[in-house]
Amino acid sequence: MPGTDELDIIVRIILSCIMGGLIGLERESLNKSAGFRTHILVCVGSALIMIVSQDLYNMYRGTTNIDPGRIAAQVVSGIGFLGAGTIMREGTTVKGLTTAASLWVVAGVGLAIGGGFYFPATVTTGVVFLTLIYLGKVERLMTGHTNVLILFVTAENRPGQLGRVGAFLGDKGILILNIQMKQLRDDRKVRFEIDVKIPHDTDMNRVLYELSDIPGVYQVEQEE
Repeated sequence: MPGTDELDIIVRIILSCIMGGLIGLERESLNKSAGFRTHILVCVGSALIMIVSQDLYNMYRGTTNIDPGRIAAQVVSGIGFLGAGTIMREGTTVKGLTTAASLWVVAGVGLAIGGGFYFPATVTTGVVFLTLIYLGKVERLMTGHTNVLILFVTAENRPGQLGRVGAFLGDKGILILNIQMKQLRDDRKVRFEIDVKIPHDTDMNRVLYELSDIPGVYQVEQEE
């Protein structure tokens, strides 16, 4: 029997690129280890594997015992190795589980698109995107951890810069829980990801404004 129509293949690949990229954009905006391009590659690759699985089944159906789900099933187990690379353990804290889970779901979305199941793939993408953006705040509100957030500080890469930022937060009574540093493509800039616990009466808008006024600090963002 003939394989998948060429136009249909193009539609599936492009659609998987869009949906994988949509979820990846949210991860990229938070500077996660697996971001925009990684999610696109996982989703497109999964779609391709499913397309190939279906076409192989159609080509050899009736002549040999080929299970079209066998190749695709390896994506589910294989994606675990990629997801493991996004998980980091720092003391008693484990980070990256959400990103690993998003990669796993994106692989499933890619398989669904590759199989021609556009509606469930679209609904799943929408649910995942909204979950990543909004439900983190709901979770912290329900558990009472509303005073814990993450600050992203882009600053000049020079000696003592992190100390100046830390001293400012300490003067405001803000407790630093964890700090990660990432060198940006511009060697003169560095990005700090700072997990903090703030007093309930803290005016965060003022804190962010004053933090951005520190010499050498270019940009300050917060993720609640």
